[in-house]
Amino acid sequence: MLQRSMPLLPEGAKAVNSNIAIFRSQGEITFFNASCAIFTCSEDDRYGLRLAQGVLCAANTVRPAQLARALGLNRSTVSRNKAIYEHGGAQKLVNDIGKRSAYKLEGEKIQTARSLLEQGWALRKIGEAVGVTEGCLRYAIRKGTLVRRSAVKSTENTNHKSASQRCLEDCQSPAGIGVKRETERVLAAVGKLTEAAPVFAANESVRYAGVLLALPVLIQLGLLDAAQKVYGRLRNGFYGLQAILLTLAFMALLRIKSPEQLKDKSPGELGIIVGLDRVPEVKTLRRKLKEMGLCGKAAELMAELSQRWCDQNLEAIGFVYIDGHVRPYHGRKHRLPKTHVARRRLCMPATTDVWVNDANSEPLFLITTEANDSLLSIIETELIPHMKELAGDKRVTIIFDREGWSPKSFARWFENGVDVITYRKGRYEPWAEDGFIETRCPAGGQPVIYRLGERSVMVSKNFWMREVRRLCDSGHQTSVMTTRQDLPAAQIAGRMFSRWTQENFFKYMRQEYNLDHLITYDVEAADGDRLAPCPVYKEKIKQIARMKAELEVLQKDYGQRALKNKDAERPTMRGFNIANAGYKKKVRLLQQQIEKAKAELKTIPRKVALKTFAEPHEMVRLEKDRSYLSDVVKMSCYRAETSLRNLLSPHFARSIEEGRAFLKALFALPADIVPDEQAKTLTIKFHAMATPRSNRALKELCEIMNAEKCHFPQTPLQMIFKAPSVASEIAPCQDL
Repeated sequence: MLQRSMPLLPEGAKAVNSNIAIFRSQGEITFFNASCAIFTCSEDDRYGLRLAQGVLCAANTVRPAQLARALGLNRSTVSRNKAIYEHGGAQKLVNDIGKRSAYKLEGEKIQTARSLLEQGWALRKIGEAVGVTEGCLRYAIRKGTLVRRSAVKSTENTNHKSASQRCLEDCQSPAGIGVKRETERVLAAVGKLTEAAPVFAANESVRYAGVLLALPVLIQLGLLDAAQKVYGRLRNGFYGLQAILLTLAFMALLRIKSPEQLKDKSPGELGIIVGLDRVPEVKTLRRKLKEMGLCGKAAELMAELSQRWCDQNLEAIGFVYIDGHVRPYHGRKHRLPKTHVARRRLCMPATTDVWVNDANSEPLFLITTEANDSLLSIIETELIPHMKELAGDKRVTIIFDREGWSPKSFARWFENGVDVITYRKGRYEPWAEDGFIETRCPAGGQPVIYRLGERSVMVSKNFWMREVRRLCDSGHQTSVMTTRQDLPAAQIAGRMFSRWTQENFFKYMRQEYNLDHLITYDVEAADGDRLAPCPVYKEKIKQIARMKAELEVLQKDYGQRALKNKDAERPTMRGFNIANAGYKKKVRLLQQQIEKAKAELKTIPRKVALKTFAEPHEMVRLEKDRSYLSDVVKMSCYRAETSLRNLLSPHFARSIEEGRAFLKALFALPADIVPDEQAKTLTIKFHAMATPRSNRALKELCEIMNAEKCHFPQTPLQMIFKAPSVASEIAPCQDL
C-alpha cells in the first residue's frame, strides 16, 4: 500500500506504515511521506531524532509503537518524546536534552564508579568525583550496570526470609507445620492467653499478600468493629475473634470456598498475612465457628453492619431489590421441608433465604424463612419492619418479582410508608400500540431505549396504582405496577428491569463465593407450633388420585368392550352386562368411594401444627447462626470488592466485566512484607502483574489506600502499599 501511494521512494527505504517511510544513507536518516522527503537529520543527532518523533507522532501520522520498531527504540521513549513535544514544543525537547547530558556514564566513569561503590562511598560523593548526578548512578544501579556492594551486604545481613527459607522452616517445625510461636501456644493451651497478637517479620515473596489491599476497605465497612461490639471476644486461646474473621474474609477473597480447602494451601503463607505464624487448621476453625454459633449473635452482627452501611449511604436504600434464593440440602440424616429449586428444575429439601440488595445491587441483609414461606409473607412480617428501622422516617421503595403480587397488601404498605414496584400478575388486555413512546431509560447502569406507555389503574376497592408498560419488538407488552406517582415512567421501567442485576449477584456469589455451601449440617429445634402441610390431607389427596386413575382404566376397558360387542350375539345392554359381569358394578362402586373421599377431604385441615404429627427429633431446621455468620463475611467481602472495582474505572474501559477479574488476580499476587517498628510502618511491596495496564491500576489503588492511613488491626503499624514502577515511570534510557 505504501509503495502504491509513494511510488518515488528511493531504493532501500523501509515503510513504517502507509503514511511514513524511513531511508538511511551515509549516516543520515530521512523521513518520507506520500509527497516527498519531509525531514532529514544525522543518525547521531539526538535532538533532531527526538524532534522527528514528537512531530510525526503528534500529527497522528504514525503510532509511537510503529516508529519505535523502525528506529530500534523503546516504545516508552517515543511516547515520552511525543508528550514532551505536545506540552512544551520543540524548545522543551532542547531543554530536556540539556538536563540529560549529565546522565551519560561510559568508559572510565563506569570503572571509577564501580571502584568507589565497592569502597562504600556515598552516591552523592561518587557523583561529584565522576562528574554525573546522583540520579544517574541510581538509575545505573536499577539497570544493573552498577552493583552497590554495600547494599548487597546490608541486604544479606537483614532478617528477610525468602519463600524457600520459610518453606523449610515450616516443614521442620517440631510442633507442627508452620508452628513457631510455641510459648504463646503453650500459654493458650492452659488458658493463660487471651489471644495471640499480630506480629510481623520481614519476608519476601509472600503468596496471597495481595489480599491485604482489601483490608482497609473491610475495616472501613466495619466488619471487625461490629464483630468486636457484638461478640466482645472469644474464649481464651491462640486464635481470637480478629484472627478468625480475617481468616474467613481472606478465604472468601482468595476463593477458598470451604474450610476443608485450607488443607491444600500453605498455612504458613496465609498465617503471615493475618499476622500469625500460621492460620488455624480445619478442626480449629470449625471449633471457633461453633463457639461463635452457640453465642447466637450472627443476626445481631448482620443488623449492626446493615445499619452502618445504610448510614454511610442512606440514598442507596431508597430503592431496594428483594428476591428469594434457594439453598439445597443434600444430606440424608434429617428431614427438611421441600421446595422447588428453579435452576435445577427439581423439588428437593432446601432452605429459602430472602435477600435484600440496595439500589446498587450490593447486599444489605438476608432473612432465612422458617419453612420456605412465601415471599409475600416474609415481606409482610419481617422485611418491612426491618427496613423501617434502617430508613427511619424516609419512605422506602421495594422492587420484587410477581411472586409478591397482592393489591390488598400494597394498600396497607402504602399507608405504612412503603412503596412498591413489581410486575403485574395475571392476564391483562393489550393497549393500542400508538400509545407507546420511545424513551431512554437507565437500566443496569446502561442507557437503553424502551417503548413505554402508562395509565392509572384501580387494582382494589378505592386503591389506584400506576401501570407502566413496555412494548417489545415481538408485540408482547410487559406490565409494571407501582405506587410511586412522582417518578417518570422511564425511571420506573429502568428500576424494574434492573432487577436482573440481583440475579447476576446470586450467580456471581454462587460461582465465586460458593454461596450455596452449607457451613454446617447441624440442626436446631424448629417451632413446634409452626403450621405445616397436614400428612393426612396429603395422603387423602394421593388416595383420591389413585382411585381416579383406577376408574379411568376401568371406564376405558369397559368402553373398549362395548365397542367390540357384536349386536348379533348381544343386541341389548342387559345382555352385554351379563356377559361382562362385574365391570359396571366396579365402576359405580369406585365412583361412590371417590365421592366419599372428597367429602372426607373437606373436613381435613390443609395445615396443622408441626408438633401434632412430627416426632420431637423430626422437628428440626438447619442451624442458622453459623450460616448467617458465613454470609455476613461474604457480603462484606463482596462490598469491599465492589468498592475496589469502582476505583478501576479510569483504567478499564469495561470495568464492570474486567474489574473483578483483575481483583481476583490481584488478591493472589505475591508481595514482600517489611515491618519497621521504629517508623511504625508495615510496607507491602507488590510484585509486578502481567500487563502495564494492570500495573498502572495497581499503583493507583496503592496510592488511594495509602491516603487512608490505615493501621493493621491491633498493631501500631500503618500499612503502606507499594506497586512496581511501570514503563512510563522508569528513568529515560540513553538511547534516543
